[in-house]
Amino acid sequence: MSGGESESADLLLVDDDPEIRELTQAYLNQQGFNVACVDGGEAMDAYLAEHSVDLIILDLMMPGEHGLSIARRIKGNGIPIVIISAQGDDVDRIVGLEVGADDYLSKPFNPRELLARIRAVLRRSGAGSSHEAQPSEPRYRFGQFELDMASHQLSREGDNVPLTSGEFDLLAILVQHPNKVLDRDRILDLLTGAERSPFDRSIDVRVTRLRAKLEPDPSEPVFIRTIWGKGYMFCPEGDG
Repeated sequence: MSGGESESADLLLVDDDPEIRELTQAYLNQQGFNVACVDGGEAMDAYLAEHSVDLIILDLMMPGEHGLSIARRIKGNGIPIVIISAQGDDVDRIVGLEVGADDYLSKPFNPRELLARIRAVLRRSGAGSSHEAQPSEPRYRFGQFELDMASHQLSREGDNVPLTSGEFDLLAILVQHPNKVLDRDRILDLLTGAERSPFDRSIDVRVTRLRAKLEPDPSEPVFIRTIWGKGYMFCPEGDG
């Protein structure tokens, strides 16, 4: 990625519709992004083997491998994913988040809305200038874990724990408000640069994904507790 502003980020658009590829690429290039386009999962794999990207814009309904399958298998590589799809109901949106996407936009979409979503995800992922690593940024320790705010990494006894940018963003909010109940609206307000989600369950989905990575028993969470009727509370001591 060329340095400086988030608009210099390298994006990969994966969509089998040539008209959408052409129009979206032209618009985002005008905004200063470097946009490459491929028409499916196989072409995406070939491109990623030769190039690094800061964010993937991914269609769901394509010939060959389905977009959800693509998102599921690449979610551990740390590249943020924004799904675009004509499948716009809540179930598809929730599944998209559950398999590792950072945001979901229904087709047809306003290019300016896509631009806003991309910028928000890049800010949260650290690809933009607002998240340049600074040595002074703190580290938070809880249980066997350490969250490094500068490098945007979570480790467990020295081993890296892969997080999507959305998961990191939520965990960063939680660790900075220990032992305090945060409701969903407050969490959304604290997500710097984030657009409000068009569906209410986005925070719950991220919490479920974080618990799967943090909790000894996700069904009995000790770090991220549910306070029924109020919200969530982060307990760094692991007191259940």
